[in-house]
Amino acid sequence: MSFRRLAIVAALAMASFSVATKEKAAQDPVPGTDTVHGCYKSVGTMKHMKYQDFNTQGLCVALCRTNKKNVGASNSYDCWCGDEYPNKDDLVDDSECTEPCPGFGDDACGGLDTYTVYNTGLRVSVGEASEAGNSSSSSSASASKTSSAADAPASTSDSVETITASSEPDSGKSNTNVAGIAAGVVVGVVGVSAILGGGFFWMRRKRNAEIEEEHRRNAAVNAFISGGKPPSSSGGVSMSDSRLDPVMNRRLSDGSIADNQDYSRRILRVTNA
Repeated sequence: MSFRRLAIVAALAMASFSVATKEKAAQDPVPGTDTVHGCYKSVGTMKHMKYQDFNTQGLCVALCRTNKKNVGASNSYDCWCGDEYPNKDDLVDDSECTEPCPGFGDDACGGLDTYTVYNTGLRVSVGEASEAGNSSSSSSASASKTSSAADAPASTSDSVETITASSEPDSGKSNTNVAGIAAGVVVGVVGVSAILGGGFFWMRRKRNAEIEEEHRRNAAVNAFISGGKPPSSSGGVSMSDSRLDPVMNRRLSDGSIADNQDYSRRILRVTNA
């Protein structure tokens, strides 16, 4: 007899000495509320989701809602979830589901090879499995998981959660990240190009200004060297001294003539006889 069967038998034996937990009567599904659908000897097409140390009806239903499943089932510490009820031929009397839930003794979580089935409230109208006893392979697989979970429940829980995780959101995030990176690269290239273009035009303008200023200085120096003065800003005619011109000096007398005398006019002088 497996460890799981021994645990269930022990729990039922202990319950026989006290008040036995009776499964709630089947209820009509209510939107947004979990309800008991019945006691079954199979979980149908439902899949084992998790081993929970403190499993209850509420915890199992919450797990199924998180995974968008319409129905759930409990057997002691284990929780199953799926989209349809087990076949009606697997329905048994409620008296066969009397094992108290580990997390809340007032709720029944199945029995010896029986399962308490719930409607999670996500959908009121739910179908059933086309064949009875479809859970034979699933039950054996989940039983082995339950046995190993008794020794290391945390490790088993983590592995199951990893298997049921969906990878679809990751692809959407990847596409969003790629689009964001591409947009960032385009904006960066445009920004760098604008900076380089602005720097090029600024350097060109500065260079032209320097060349123009140098040209003005050279023109002023050349004008001064050729004997004239640089053009005045007032626009007047500049006067030059002819005595500074060697060519003009050749026409003048080399004699010594006082510069303060005007020899171009006759002077009348009076003397005493």
